[in-house]
Amino acid sequence: MSSLLLTTLDTGNTAWMIMATILVLLMSIPGIALFYGGLVRQKNILSILMQTMFIVAVVSIIWVAFGYSWAFSTQFADEGNPLACIMGGFDKCFLHGIGLNAVMPTGIPELTFVMFQCMFALITPALILGAFAERVKFSGYVLFTVLWVIIAYLPMAHWVWGGGFLQEMGAIDFAGGTVVHINAGVAALVMALMVGKRDDYRAGHPITPHNITFVFMGMSFL
Repeated sequence: MSSLLLTTLDTGNTAWMIMATILVLLMSIPGIALFYGGLVRQKNILSILMQTMFIVAVVSIIWVAFGYSWAFSTQFADEGNPLACIMGGFDKCFLHGIGLNAVMPTGIPELTFVMFQCMFALITPALILGAFAERVKFSGYVLFTVLWVIIAYLPMAHWVWGGGFLQEMGAIDFAGGTVVHINAGVAALVMALMVGKRDDYRAGHPITPHNITFVFMGMSFL
């Protein structure tokens, strides 16, 4: 904490990070919500909107409670704990020790970094939603999202961004190609194969999007 406090605040970097945080949030809500909501049939749009809102609410709680600490804490690395290669630690659970004036070596407040990374934690499971839209109950999606964020996203974020073994091996991921896109893509493929085709799917009778305007608006945010 003391090293963070000694770093000078870079107002330019901070302003851009805040803007980037807002832009990534808009990709989730309303971006993905409108995009997937327009692609499904009209009877299922409410389900898509509810699932997207659920992601924002619950993943935010997970991130603040222990997700950020798991992904970006240096507790285990400082202690020489062998678990440091797969998880950061628990000393920053519920943002413990992160003060309003804490500034990171990059010159941005740590709370700004927390919010920025939280947006990626939100959008990644939201991307997976399109792989099994209309085919999974809301309760099933709730269980999947919570478990996937804990088991898959948080460890991967630490491995690549938080000082884990992949970062130590030289892995570079500036835009989320590994943590977000590959991670979500593999999960989406597995879920699509496990869930299978829709019960009412018939060859030669494609299920068309119910609202192309929503799709266009969502795509614009993305």
